[in-house]
Amino acid sequence: MTNENAFPVNVHDAGERLDRFVARAAGVSLRTARRLVRRAAVTVDGSVRTEGYKLKPGQAVLVAQEAPGAPQAVARLLLAGSDYAAFYKPPGLHTAAICGSFEPSLEGVVADIAPGMAVTLVNRLDRDTSGIVLGALSQRAALRFRELEDAGLVDKRYLALVQGTVSGPLLLRWELDTADRAVVRISGAPSADRLRWTLARPVCEMKGLTLIEARIEKGARHQIRAHLSHAGHPIAGDMLYGGPQAVSLRLHHWCVSLPEFSAQAGPDWEEVQAQVSLFMEENTCGSPWPSRH
Repeated sequence: MTNENAFPVNVHDAGERLDRFVARAAGVSLRTARRLVRRAAVTVDGSVRTEGYKLKPGQAVLVAQEAPGAPQAVARLLLAGSDYAAFYKPPGLHTAAICGSFEPSLEGVVADIAPGMAVTLVNRLDRDTSGIVLGALSQRAALRFRELEDAGLVDKRYLALVQGTVSGPLLLRWELDTADRAVVRISGAPSADRLRWTLARPVCEMKGLTLIEARIEKGARHQIRAHLSHAGHPIAGDMLYGGPQAVSLRLHHWCVSLPEFSAQAGPDWEEVQAQVSLFMEENTCGSPWPSRH
């Protein structure tokens, strides 16, 4: 949980840099303000901006700051082992820096949140997907991760809030056409590569939505989003694939497990917080998938 403070941008604030505005409005040092901006703890009208972004009158700046005794809903180090480290990526933050763009990324703040570590991020999440991003702490560990992934020995599990009733386990095997497309297309033919399959199972249903757990082994861009949408269950907040409205994309990478390392972190979704907490109490990261296909 976080404390969130909203600050309106007035006429006399026009043209001020975002970092300086945050420092003054939130009463923090300029260094702290820049760190908050880089970790995507600051949004302008709901969008993540760079520290040098020039503000306009009428905009609203939201600053999320750590509440006493509670974790921040911003980029942070979750767990570090000898070969791998797990990081939490909030929604609205890119995983990797984009060429020619000054938008913040997890890759850009790793040195700040994991000082002294040489980190290579080995998986990516969409900008609006939250959850765990894994980092290898050596080139050998990065190569080892790819070998494990190709062998189907990396277990990636997500929580998603989807439209409609999911009455039982789903096995989604459609081929994905990801070539030069903003929206991934489904070919309709089943894929022979099980590393690209999506398994899903219902957790609980509420008010026309179902909380599900989804599992992939390697995955492709937008795989879970496209598969669930094609199955008639688009994810809440996923405007790209026809999902119902939500505060943010309700897709979260909650667990990653490989033979020598595992990590887990739940989403901060107020509307299903009790259900998510119960699910995580009853399910251990790395435990066998309960449904066989």
